[in-house]
Amino acid sequence: MLIRKITSPMSRPHIDTNSDTQLRIEERAFSAAGAAFLSAIIVNPLDVAKTRLQAQAAGVPYQGDCRMTHFHTNTRLQDVMCPVSGSQPSRPCPSGCYTYKGTLDVFYKVTRHEGFTRLWRGTSASLALAVPTVGIYMPCYDILRNMMEEFTTKNAPNLTPYVPLLAGSVARSFACISCYPVELARTRMQAFRITQSGKPPGVWKTLLGVVHPDKGTMHRYRFLWTGLGAQLSRDVPFSAICWSTLEPIRKNILGLVGDEASAAAVLGANFSAGFVAGTLASAITCPLDVAKTRRQIEKNHERALKMTTRTTLIEIWRDGGLRGLFTGVGPRVFRAGPSVGIVVSFYEVVKYALQHARPTSS
Repeated sequence: MLIRKITSPMSRPHIDTNSDTQLRIEERAFSAAGAAFLSAIIVNPLDVAKTRLQAQAAGVPYQGDCRMTHFHTNTRLQDVMCPVSGSQPSRPCPSGCYTYKGTLDVFYKVTRHEGFTRLWRGTSASLALAVPTVGIYMPCYDILRNMMEEFTTKNAPNLTPYVPLLAGSVARSFACISCYPVELARTRMQAFRITQSGKPPGVWKTLLGVVHPDKGTMHRYRFLWTGLGAQLSRDVPFSAICWSTLEPIRKNILGLVGDEASAAAVLGANFSAGFVAGTLASAITCPLDVAKTRRQIEKNHERALKMTTRTTLIEIWRDGGLRGLFTGVGPRVFRAGPSVGIVVSFYEVVKYALQHARPTSS
């Protein structure tokens, strides 16, 4: 996709003999894994903010009195003490002590009450998820797109513009199903506030907490895929919108550069196209993201198995209306735009470097 001879910005580019079709699958996976690692580290605080806002809207308490308080509702975990100076007795938390009012308020209160590093809560899960997921997703997308483009160009040219949409949807579905339990762990790790004593649970302990101890083996492990339908209903449309937006923008920008794009041009074109596409796709699919979060943080095992994306969306609409459906849209958009831009541009630049490190055939 990187070096293509372009006759005009609007025409279909011809794939050069030095194109990325010659890259091996392990080279694509290496490029994707590096991109995922970088993105997960940079944007994780925004992911925490988005998840906290959505979990709060679903009923997870971020306020209480200043004593350790145990809640017994479906999505609520143990609360923590508000800061109290000296030997003063515990007192009710002031109104809004732990209620999040927006993205910056999440940053402030998480830093104040839990510590600055808690903004990177779930980063281990993000890395455990992002590296294999993107390592599967991006190479699969590349390979499927190249195969479909070759087929449609020869047999059905009118269908070629829809290739990114279909290739992105199929690749994302495969990646989601493969790595879903880690995504479930990440959401639950980010959603719930950590008590001041003890080490917070990691990915493995979080997943063990999801598995129902009273069920048979097969039934127990069904809970590890709780909310998979909601995840697919969010990620497949996201990928379809993202790639069908990104590809035309990227090709038009690279078309302005000429036949031989430099590494800087590849970086700029891919980051710009990825930023626009990620922002648009994340805004449109925000209601599906809210439904996904609500299903993943549900603690009642029987109710979790019965929930569907449709009924969850209806419940969110009934409780909060349009505003409820777009809870956390700010941090989601601010996260997705840079994240897609970073992943796509890093991935393509590494592919560019790998291509040009090879001796060219005369």
